[in-house]
Amino acid sequence: MATTLGAVLLIAGRVLLGGLFVYGGVHHFFIIPPLTGMIAARGVPAPRLVLIAGSVFQILFGALFILGIQTAISAFCLVAFTIVSSIMLLNFWSMEGPMRETAKTAWQTNMAIIGGLLLAAGYAI
Repeated sequence: MATTLGAVLLIAGRVLLGGLFVYGGVHHFFIIPPLTGMIAARGVPAPRLVLIAGSVFQILFGALFILGIQTAISAFCLVAFTIVSSIMLLNFWSMEGPMRETAKTAWQTNMAIIGGLLLAAGYAI
């Protein structure tokens, strides 16, 4: 029974964690203009291309993670994506006031997501 419960929890965790990335990537395609502007404001070259490539990346590796295909590799790719996007968009160190606090909270959330991905990768290895 513990094995069955463990498998259910593992699948549920992969669906929830991977689903976060799949949903986010799909959602980006519905808000390309404002996100492109936000990325451009950070000085990133070719912001539309970066947005589309990043969105496809997170959909692809989020789906692989959900399906349990190359779970560790998918998790590491999503970790890299989360780190890069956090640095690009959540640069709380150069913000002030409420924006800084909001960005810090989002940064902390992303670090927790990375923790979950690393746990999944460690279990898959």
